[in-house]
Amino acid sequence: MRKAILASALAFAFSAGTASAANIVETAKSAGTFNTLLAAAQAAGLADALASPGPLTVFAPTDEAFAKLPAGTVENLLKPENKDQLVAVLSYHVVGRNLESNMLPGRAIHVRTIKAGGDRTLRVEKSASGVTIDGANVVTADIAADNGVIHVIDSVLLPSN
Repeated sequence: MRKAILASALAFAFSAGTASAANIVETAKSAGTFNTLLAAAQAAGLADALASPGPLTVFAPTDEAFAKLPAGTVENLLKPENKDQLVAVLSYHVVGRNLESNMLPGRAIHVRTIKAGGDRTLRVEKSASGVTIDGANVVTADIAADNGVIHVIDSVLLPSN
């Protein structure tokens, strides 16, 4: 399964090209592996924000990452009465600046997300074995979009609050 994620992410990265002509939402749509993330962003009213000028960094869980959540979690988050919780989860995946992998030191750092209140920082660690974001593995880094960068991750990040 990890190889399938990596293969689809690499295909996505190469199809995105180095000179992008699409924002984060358009770039994610073209990949075809972020349908759950895009549906959640739409339900939360965040799709327009992800298409805004930025710069933004999005740690984007794949559809397979969402599928790893306990049964019913995604469906529950998508209910209108849980919109605030959905917004909190999704905004926890976004940093309000450009953060590319070549900017990371060879140690753990903490970066502030756009999530309001509660847990607002992510632990980003670059080591010889790769990059992790709060324990999620970055399977493809530095996918350029007009308004920022996407890093594909293998798990959904859940804030503590």
